[in-house]
Amino acid sequence: MSGQIDYYELLQISPNAEPETIHRVYRLLATRYHPDNRETGDVRKFRQLHEAYTTLTDPVKRAQFDVVHERQRNDRWKLVSAGGRSETDVDVEKLTRLTVLEVLYTRRRVEPNNPGLYDRDMEELIGRAREHLEFTYWYLMQKGMIARGEQSRLIITVHGVDYLEENYSTMMQQRRLPSSSDAA
Repeated sequence: MSGQIDYYELLQISPNAEPETIHRVYRLLATRYHPDNRETGDVRKFRQLHEAYTTLTDPVKRAQFDVVHERQRNDRWKLVSAGGRSETDVDVEKLTRLTVLEVLYTRRRVEPNNPGLYDRDMEELIGRAREHLEFTYWYLMQKGMIARGEQSRLIITVHGVDYLEENYSTMMQQRRLPSSSDAA
């Protein structure tokens, strides 16, 4: 599902949602984003909603989607929670911030003429939904570690580079899995 849209998140429903719920939510969102709606119409979003609806209301397609969705969901948590070692939401948030900084740092180094990333690119790279990253972005912007560049792309600031470089070794220790001697 890498690069594939999370249909449950798109429809704002639980993966356990009943067909009736899927139908009701789809109708509500489809009305909102239908291209004929002059105030909130969005052709791209409408097509995505329709694709989500047709997949999640077909039992075979939904089962196939669920297998990939669950695997991707597990992979996301492995990356963000540093191998499952994180104990609290605060720990996960701290690692997420450092991961965002690391991604933007690498982008700036590798592509200095095009250092920014769109929110969607960041979501795919670190495996967290935009809604889950809003707090992270807010915090990092308030601290002056990231900013919005051209076309609202996220970029790392000098302050963000300094912070990451000062905290990188600590971050790597947190991400490292315990060795067999640590468990003894």
